[in-house]
Formats: sequence, C-alpha cells, structure tokens
Amino acid sequence: MSDASADFDELLRRKSRQDCAFTPTPERVTRLRELRAWQAARLGRTYDDLLRDPRSADAVKFFLSDLYAPREHTRRDQDLMRASTRLKRTLPGPLLGILARVLELQVLTAQLDQAMVESLAPGPLSAASYAAAYRAVGQAEARKRQIDLVVGLGADLDRVVRHDWIAIALRAARLPAHLAGFGTLHDFLERGFGAFRRMPDARRLLNAVRDRESHLSAALLSGDDELLDFAATTDSTSGLSRT
Repeated sequence: MSDASADFDELLRRKSRQDCAFTPTPERVTRLRELRAWQAARLGRTYDDLLRDPRSADAVKFFLSDLYAPREHTRRDQDLMRASTRLKRTLPGPLLGILARVLELQVLTAQLDQAMVESLAPGPLSAASYAAAYRAVGQAEARKRQIDLVVGLGADLDRVVRHDWIAIALRAARLPAHLAGFGTLHDFLERGFGAFRRMPDARRLLNAVRDRESHLSAALLSGDDELLDFAATTDSTSGLSRT
C-alpha cells in the first residue's frame, strides 16, 4: 500500500507538471480535439468486432469512453487532485493501484498527443498526415509502454472483480463519495469494475489490444501506412487486416 501511495503522489505531481507545460492556445486545443476524435474513431473501427460481442462490449466501451476519448476528463481529474489524501486512506490497495495506472496512462497519452499536435501537417487530418506525424514523433518505447499500461489496467480490473469484498466496498462508498463531491471519480471506478465483472474472460480482449496496437505501431514506425485503412478484424490473434 505504501508503494502504491508513493506512486500515486508522484504521478499526481507529473500530471500537474504536464498540465503546466502545455500552452493551451486556441489552435492547439482545437487540433488536440481533432486528433483525439480521429484516434477514437480509429479505435472504434479496430475493435468493432469486440464491440458487437455482448461478452466484451461493455469493457471495450469503458476503454473507449473512459480511458481514451475525445472528451476531456476535467471533473474526474479534479476529483483525483482533491481526493488524493482521502483516497490513500480509504481506497482498497488494488483500486488505488488501478487509479495510479490510469494516471500514468493519462500523463503518457497527453505527452504523445501533444507531440503529435506539434508534428501534424496543416490542413485536415488524414491517415497519411497522422502516419507522418506518428513517425516524426517516434518514441517507440513510449508507445510500447502505452500499450502495456492499457493491457495492464485491464488485467488489474479483471483480477479485482473476482473479489466480492471489493464490490461491496465500492457500493458502500457510492453515497459518501457523491456527498463528498467525488462522485465522478467513484462512478468511473464502478463503470470499470462493472464492465469487467460482466465479462466471463478478459483474455480475448486484452490479447486483441496488445496484438492489434503493437502491430499497428510497428507498421507505422516502419513506414507502412496502409494499416490505417483497415476494417476491424474478427480474430484477435490475426493482427490488423488490410482492406
């Protein structure tokens, strides 16, 4: 628990530094929103088969809406900053670890997205301009870490949902969290917990994320832009299909 608390504090400091380092000019903010909307649409195509599968649909929606989406998570971030001391005292260790992983993913994704914004060519965002910016930014290890964090977060959620006592603790904390002004953060945890609890086996989804995202990242970095024009695959072990 002490290690999780220390990680949580350091990640909050990193997030604060990251927020301060980004100068939110109107042009940058607009471009960042365009980039995130484009990437969210791409993710929706990549995992369309899993979105249509009732066994995994809720978990995929959680990833797309709560972990990577064009909308901002300002209220959730404010909850995290204000509630950090209380969270470390009251939140079960496994859930605190999940929040720490979410924070690290958010910081890393913001760094990569902001670098992409600076590298994008002027004009409408397209597969070609996205791929060119992706290669210009590079940072293959950071991209790998981003994928590892998403998969690790899913694995963490899959583990904690097996414990009935965590579900009871979450339900018991719902009203106090809302009364204390941390309802957005608590709702986020409940959505993730519920989505993975309704999935009988998370391995198919997590293997698909690792395989498809790793394959796409390697292709883009090596100069293969055609993989951005795919439809969703139907087999999580087959990588990304070409159209």
